[in-house]
Amino acid sequence: MKTYTITNGDISLTVSDYGVTILSLKYKGKEMTLGYDDIDEYKKQDGYLGATIGRFANRIANGSFTFNGVKYDLYKNFGNSSLHGGKVGFNSVIWDVKAKDNIITAVYNSKDMEEGYPGNLRVQVEFCVNTDGIVLSYTVQSDKDTVINLTNHTYFNLSEGKESVENHYLTLNADYFTPIDNEYIPTGEIRDVANTPFDFRKAKMIGERINDTDEQLRFAGGYDHNFVINGNGFRKFAEVCSETSGITMTCYTDMPGVQFYSGNFLTDRNGRNGQTIKWRDGLCLETQFFPNSVNEPKFPLYVLKAGEKFQSKTEYRFKQK
Repeated sequence: MKTYTITNGDISLTVSDYGVTILSLKYKGKEMTLGYDDIDEYKKQDGYLGATIGRFANRIANGSFTFNGVKYDLYKNFGNSSLHGGKVGFNSVIWDVKAKDNIITAVYNSKDMEEGYPGNLRVQVEFCVNTDGIVLSYTVQSDKDTVINLTNHTYFNLSEGKESVENHYLTLNADYFTPIDNEYIPTGEIRDVANTPFDFRKAKMIGERINDTDEQLRFAGGYDHNFVINGNGFRKFAEVCSETSGITMTCYTDMPGVQFYSGNFLTDRNGRNGQTIKWRDGLCLETQFFPNSVNEPKFPLYVLKAGEKFQSKTEYRFKQK
């Protein structure tokens, strides 16, 4: 495995060629993400810390889908569903990576029927560091009609791990979310967040209602749900703040959904600099198409046509009081 570091202004980013994983993201010298000292831990541990996810992010029910009249069977790596690309997703392969100035460019060629998905796919992920944040740009092409859903699985903690993310404040620009069943699969409903623990339209502490008796929170052990981002085009979708550090992260994307995950599956493990990563020590904001959209007719399904180009962009900006 090789690592690549780029810096610009207050931002420093380190990425590995294994899974195009974000190993470190520092703002003004302070670490904003969870990670490990030993790069081999990214292979051994679960959690997808910092990884690029594909071909299809999130869960696909029953590990299968039918597309253009053909049934495709996938590897079931999360109960009865396929999660984050299957047995060997994009997070577990070596990418061709180059770094120049303030940009890291990673390319991976996924072969037809790799992990059960149709089409020879060329995937490019570009990490651009500007003076106050990072921009992740995705470009994908295929020689067959296919389905894709790419994201990044970085766990953020704006306090350098000094507090649980339950103490972070979160704002989500989302009037609706997609409820799940007890196997974490969306039910197909698009539910209003009003008068529920899922209403983050005004900033509130993540831990304020995370332990409510709400059925959705009990199913997931906290927050692990897709939110329907308001509006279209490249727009602000979230803001996270730690009062401990005084750091705020503002998030932008052109994707329709974001998976807000409060680290409910994190178990104690050795993190950087002798710190122990614990339950709910990190949060993920995974921009995406809706989970299981290949099987859910009520959800918009993105189809990448043969020869066409898919492009998407997500940005995280930091500031300190």
